Amino acid sequence: MGNGRGKFKNPFEVRGKKREGEMMSDLKKADLAGPGIGNYADVEKVLPTDYESLLDRKETQQAIYAVKNYIEENLCKELNLMMVQVPLIVERDSGFNDMLDRDGSRTPVSFHISNDYNKNPVEAEVVQAATKWKRFALKQYGCKVGEGICTDMRAVRKDYFLDHDHSAYVDQWDWEKVIAPEDRTLKTWKNIVKKIWKVLTGAEKHVQKKFPQLRNKKYPNLPEEIKFMHAEDILDMYPDLPRKQRETAILQKYPAVAIIGIGWTLKDGYPHEMRAADYDDWVTETVSEDGRPMHGLNGDILVWNHVTKRRHELMSGGIRVTPETLKLQLKMTGQLDKLKLPYHKAIMNGEIPLSVGSGIGQGRTQMLLLRKAHIGEVTVTVWPKILKEICAKKNIYVLE
Repeated sequence: MGNGRGKFKNPFEVRGKKREGEMMSDLKKADLAGPGIGNYADVEKVLPTDYESLLDRKETQQAIYAVKNYIEENLCKELNLMMVQVPLIVERDSGFNDMLDRDGSRTPVSFHISNDYNKNPVEAEVVQAATKWKRFALKQYGCKVGEGICTDMRAVRKDYFLDHDHSAYVDQWDWEKVIAPEDRTLKTWKNIVKKIWKVLTGAEKHVQKKFPQLRNKKYPNLPEEIKFMHAEDILDMYPDLPRKQRETAILQKYPAVAIIGIGWTLKDGYPHEMRAADYDDWVTETVSEDGRPMHGLNGDILVWNHVTKRRHELMSGGIRVTPETLKLQLKMTGQLDKLKLPYHKAIMNGEIPLSVGSGIGQGRTQMLLLRKAHIGEVTVTVWPKILKEICAKKNIYVLE
């Protein structure tokens, strides 16, 4: 193709007893959640064979904080945010924890705090993300319309398959901002994404000034502009492909894409990806730039990773639900019982503000900008022995 991103292969060019339609349905169902790699034989295949880190371990640590400090400072500046503390644990029955999806397949780490000899115990969970807590925190910190918060969030996601860019330990810049009712538009979301993209591309230039060896012809820089596309448009372009394959295909055309409307059920009967029903608004009707009806005020940022030669997700977020859209999305997903939880009651009663927000992966961003082949090169966590052995054979050494 001449763009350094390789030839895309259609996964349906395989033999099997199932009819093509049945096979397509099975693959699309399996592709609604999860990293897309399910065994270490496949991990070994996708890791690069000619990898050599452009930074040593000491330089890597210095570069990590150059990126981190730049993004935190400039994200707050662009979006009018302030840095705040964020919880690592929340009460189990608060409704604040992020379930990540709508099918309940990713459950948080839970534990019992036998406080006061079990006279006043607490049932707690380790957060999977701070998505819901942030909206409550806007009220807690007295943020007005146009003001927001940014967190240095740490989480544990125990149900991920541990591959090259998924770990049990997750760090994110989780931010949230108060908006007015008239700001709940696709235009607002796009303008915010453009500002975030400006920060990410600025961080790339910033770290390259400090470490010139990161400028490398093998690994082109991010484009100055990001391409916006509705999930419904991408399905129209690649109707026979499951979600991750569609994303891979579109990134062959545009190396940075902001996908809009993730969670709404598309014409093939599946959402682009499972999205929890109680934070992003994926049900609101919108209109495309050429006047076609669409859905959703949310989305993800994905880029092509020139080191791994794979799709690479950097951000997920959107304009948050109102009482009306929360109830509708919970009804559509069979979860109306959640309306009894404190967080959901607060939304229904108008006790917390309308907002917009997202989670930007710290490790994912640092991995991309520092030209690393594995997220374990920029974050310290646990990895199975088999993965460390596979990585070592490919000149990849994860931090321990």
